[in-house]
Amino acid sequence: MTMQRKQVVYICSDATGETAEAVTKATARQFGDGKVNIVRYGQIKHEDDIRRIADEAAEAGGFIAYTLVQPELRETMKMEGVRAGVRTVDILGPMMQAFVDTFHDSPHRQPGLMYQIDDEYYRRIEAIEFAIRCDDGKYVKGYEEADVVLLGVSRTSKTPLSMILAHKGLRVANLPIAPEAKPPEELFRIPSDRIVGLMMDAAVLQRIRSEHLKWLGLPEGAQYAQLNRIQEELDYAQQLMNKLECRVIDVTGKAIEETAGMIMSRD
Repeated sequence: MTMQRKQVVYICSDATGETAEAVTKATARQFGDGKVNIVRYGQIKHEDDIRRIADEAAEAGGFIAYTLVQPELRETMKMEGVRAGVRTVDILGPMMQAFVDTFHDSPHRQPGLMYQIDDEYYRRIEAIEFAIRCDDGKYVKGYEEADVVLLGVSRTSKTPLSMILAHKGLRVANLPIAPEAKPPEELFRIPSDRIVGLMMDAAVLQRIRSEHLKWLGLPEGAQYAQLNRIQEELDYAQQLMNKLECRVIDVTGKAIEETAGMIMSRD
């Protein structure tokens, strides 16, 4: 019985190589079990590095996917692939050439522009850290610093929505609402236009909570997933939102990204 040879793809980049790896993984999912061994070489600066990688790929019986912005390195990769008998796939080159031919523009030829660390990057990191710190009603003193405060009963997607908005650079806090829990005083000190209430159809929320209990290995008949209890929570949440005079979004059937877009555009 012959053993199947491992499928190996070599990633070669003068930056991080993340773009080529992402394309490779997306393509691999269309074949077999989608598993492929990826060997990634980043920060390639010299032709000798390319020659070594080509020889390694030839020995392993794999091919090379590359994102090289410097035309000299791209040309070297083509020649070394021919020399070593290795297939090479230029992921970035054809797209760059399309920009040149269509828009008559010239590339910067600077590796890593996509992942350049700038003020926007640091703002997103700070926003993510803020969302984690203010998640699920923790650190209510941060509410006055928040760009958005999300309110909602359990399982209305407050936390994942906070993370998506944080990745967009917004500082987000979220607070779970329940009839037994008195809302913090800090909530009433911030402008109502920075507060967003999340509501959901009671029957849909019941299904979501039942599935959550099942996933946790807990009895599905718990009060947490009872329709009358859920309706009581939603009624209380609506009363609180009315008192705050805040914006309310019905998230029933909406993707988290759709809700995030509504909040950012204030539709």
